[in-house]
Amino acid sequence: MDRTTYQSYLGILSEELVPALGCTEPIAIAFASAKAREVLGEFPEHMDIFCSGNIIKNVKSVTVPNSGGMRGIEAAAVLGAVGGQAEKELEVLEGVDQEACEKTRRLLQENFCTCFLQEGVANLYIRVECVGKTHRASVTIEETHTNIVLIQKDGKILFKKEDSAEKDVHQEQDKRDLLNVADILKFAEEVKIDDIRDIIGRQVEMNMAISDEGLRHHYGAEVGRTLLRAYGDGISVRAKARAAAGSDARMNGCSMPVVINSGSGNQGITCSLPVVEYARELHASEEQMYRALVVSNLVAIHQKKYIGSLSAYCGAVSAACGAGAAIAWLNGGDYEAVSKTITNTLANTGGIVCDGAKSSCAAKIASAVEAAILGYTLEKDDHSFLPGEGLVRDNVEDTIRDMGYVGRVGMKSTDVTILNLMIEQEETVK
Repeated sequence: MDRTTYQSYLGILSEELVPALGCTEPIAIAFASAKAREVLGEFPEHMDIFCSGNIIKNVKSVTVPNSGGMRGIEAAAVLGAVGGQAEKELEVLEGVDQEACEKTRRLLQENFCTCFLQEGVANLYIRVECVGKTHRASVTIEETHTNIVLIQKDGKILFKKEDSAEKDVHQEQDKRDLLNVADILKFAEEVKIDDIRDIIGRQVEMNMAISDEGLRHHYGAEVGRTLLRAYGDGISVRAKARAAAGSDARMNGCSMPVVINSGSGNQGITCSLPVVEYARELHASEEQMYRALVVSNLVAIHQKKYIGSLSAYCGAVSAACGAGAAIAWLNGGDYEAVSKTITNTLANTGGIVCDGAKSSCAAKIASAVEAAILGYTLEKDDHSFLPGEGLVRDNVEDTIRDMGYVGRVGMKSTDVTILNLMIEQEETVK
């Protein structure tokens, strides 16, 4: 593999596989809020939060970590302002204490914070405006969860990403444009293990830890624990239960960090934990497991570059598809076997809708992992879905590209419909 591609793939893993505390959308709001308070230089008297529909959808029903069970945009924003540490970015709420939670609850009762839907912006858009006794400040995030594009204070621009920012975005896009299944497999087989040991090792350690927590204790609907109770502890069940349990915990307030993939903790859990379970079942060495996790993570990111950060397409599918590819590779599968596993998975569950972050994400993860395992099992028995059947194309790259187009473009109206129904439901409940 040429050095440019090798370094690009390493860079992608380094950028994507980072720790985050709790669901990344409320954490992004808390980060923006903590940063706005920092810029303001005093504690605000009022806050306004402007969010894209996808942010609202993904924060509405999820528990904010370290909040004592609080949910929603206002809770995330106020807690970020009260006790967040902006320098910690996606771990902004790590140091929040009971006093901060109590103050947040008081402020929420006083209508200290107001949330507004911002239309005509990127799918991932957050703007926090803080008004103090003597100053005003605002922070805007776009495209990715910690990507601050604008900071203002008292009407003056303190920071703005302009041409240089656009250049950086294009560079990132070009780097990810190098991704393809054949080169991902080549990289996984050739990469120096010391180059990935820390990145992948951290993913295994953190994501297994939160899965253990979800399997030991009651969180949400207990999807992971229910799978084991109902269906035993065979490898396919363990693979699903491991991933689901991690989501059970993080969607329902567990304060333990996870290593994300494509900006999502659930996707980071889904593309890693089933692979770890299969590696252990096969008595694979640590090096083999790490190389398999490289396959899984990069295949997931490869798909996600076509779908986009937030959409109506459930990211558990692309993440589980990565896990399926890695499981096929761990079992000795070559490029053709991995490609057929990916195709079989996408032809099955591609297009599961995302209706926000919440407890049922764990069930969707279990379904997506089941589809990936089935996709590999079909391939192993020399069965696969054929070109011309639905969105299946002549090669795996075209199939991935077309499925991504459906998620990014074709499901836009679906996304709007889901959001409108969720907002209407919230108003009805109130």
